[in-house]
Amino acid sequence: MIREYKENATSARFIMHSGNKLFSGQGLNKPSPYPINTFVYNKGAAQEVVIDEISYTMPGTCILPLVSNQHFVFEHPGSLTAWQFNREFYCIVDHDAEVGCVGFLFYGIRHPMFIVLDKQEAEEMAHMEKVFSSEMMLTDNFQGEMLRTLLKRVIIKTTRMARNQSESYQLFPDEKMDIIRRFSLLLETNFKQQHEVRFYAAALNKSPKTLSNVFALLKQPSPSVLIRNRIILEAKRYLHYTEKSAKEIAFELGFESPAHFSRFFKMYAGTNISEFRNL
Repeated sequence: MIREYKENATSARFIMHSGNKLFSGQGLNKPSPYPINTFVYNKGAAQEVVIDEISYTMPGTCILPLVSNQHFVFEHPGSLTAWQFNREFYCIVDHDAEVGCVGFLFYGIRHPMFIVLDKQEAEEMAHMEKVFSSEMMLTDNFQGEMLRTLLKRVIIKTTRMARNQSESYQLFPDEKMDIIRRFSLLLETNFKQQHEVRFYAAALNKSPKTLSNVFALLKQPSPSVLIRNRIILEAKRYLHYTEKSAKEIAFELGFESPAHFSRFFKMYAGTNISEFRNL
């Protein structure tokens, strides 16, 4: 079953999948005209999911947040429920003060994030699924606002569960962890143009050394490593799912020259571009 709510005037889209055996994410292979974020709820047993060509085991009774540029394929998509929404329907950045998920659930440095539900949480999610299903059948003037309210509830509940399962959030106050979240969002927005720690440090009103020390204190990878990893991830996506040349990818990712990009990729991906593309 696939049910969609849309607002033509604003291009807002909200889609619910339940028992859809064709459910998958095409990422850069077939970009959506309206980039969407996704919550996937695995109600059944553990199953394999391949995200950007890497295989993971998704536990049973588990929620997985995914972003629009990810390519994903599930072993048993028919046993899943998924909710998808675009920025026009509900902007998580604009509402971050309310939901607190940006740079954590979405665009965060921990990927993928499998959030396992206990019995009570699973019962609550089953109830939410029924309410969503009922609301998707209606067509009155309140439908959009009701769906946004339900989605907001799912985002907040999922964020709470994920924080309770995060060692870092248990060890450090939210104010400290908020630096990680803000950095993660800045990185997602700027990694193609800004490759230096000093840009992100300045945006966070800190020196590069202070920012690096904060990440070390919070037991996170250093900012420079996170920047490199994000660039390499995007480069691999282009190589896997598009026909773009190395020169075109270098330009997309803000490198001064294709040669510079080639050296960077070989150093941090462990193989040269042509060999990786032929894997």
